[in-house]
Amino acid sequence: MILEIPTESFREESIPVLETERLLLRAPRLGDAKIVATLANDRRIAENTARIPHPYRRADAEDFIAAANQAGGETVFVVTLRDGGIIGACGLMAPENQNPEIGYWLGVKHWGKGYATEAVRALIDHAFTDLDCEAVQAAARVTNPASRRVLEKCGFQWTGAGLKRIRALNSSAPIDRFRLDRRLWASLKSWGAGTRVA
Repeated sequence: MILEIPTESFREESIPVLETERLLLRAPRLGDAKIVATLANDRRIAENTARIPHPYRRADAEDFIAAANQAGGETVFVVTLRDGGIIGACGLMAPENQNPEIGYWLGVKHWGKGYATEAVRALIDHAFTDLDCEAVQAAARVTNPASRRVLEKCGFQWTGAGLKRIRALNSSAPIDRFRLDRRLWASLKSWGAGTRVA
């Protein structure tokens, strides 16, 4: 018996495109590796994410894209402007026996424009609407107040502090943990009027 490995286009077609007022979130493609590597190769990004190494090379981006959206794994999107220009990435990882965890990063030149909040809201809507999650969780380094503000604007509630391994630091760092449940999301849903799945 010969097993066929899903091709990149098959995996891409199985992941929806999430649309917002200014953004499209879509499955990453191998052709995105160069721009993803260019954007992610910034120490400020690596030190505020768990898994991004620094320096971040094209081979790292290719590995990230090759592993994205495998069956039973995390759901990964690249965040693009409406004109197609990639500005970052986000995704949902489902640790065993836990609620899915949202992660995201944007290239530094795209910070402070509300794109992270817009992308995270689309991801949350996808988690509750399409994936039927009961709750989602997230974390932010205590030294990253901008990420904390994104989570709070999206309705996340602080649940405690902890430590998380940061690959770029080769050590653990203090984080704040957050959670958003379906009931609270439904009461805040007015943000989603402009979000739809294509």
